[in-house]
Amino acid sequence: MESITNHSNVPVILDAGVGGASDVSQAMELGCDGVLVASAINRAQYPELMAKSLALALEAGYLTRISGRIPKRDQALASSPTEGMIAQ
Repeated sequence: MESITNHSNVPVILDAGVGGASDVSQAMELGCDGVLVASAINRAQYPELMAKSLALALEAGYLTRISGRIPKRDQALASSPTEGMIAQ
C-alpha cells in the first residue's frame, strides 16, 4: 500500500479488508487519503461504537503519518539507561 500511495498522482482510497479500527489507522499511516468502512460498520455488533472507533482511528493514523513517526526497527532498542538497573 505504501508503494502505491508514494507513487500515486490521484487520491488513494482503501476499499476492502477493513474490519476494525486498527485497519483504518494502518491504512492512513501508510498514506491512504481515505478508507471506505461501510461493511465494517454495517456488520458490527454495535455499529455506532464501531463508527466512532473508526473515526478516531482515521484521525490517529493520519496524525501519526504527518507527525514524523520514528522509523520502525526489527529489534527493540532501549531508550532508557539499563546499567545498574538489572540484577545480574
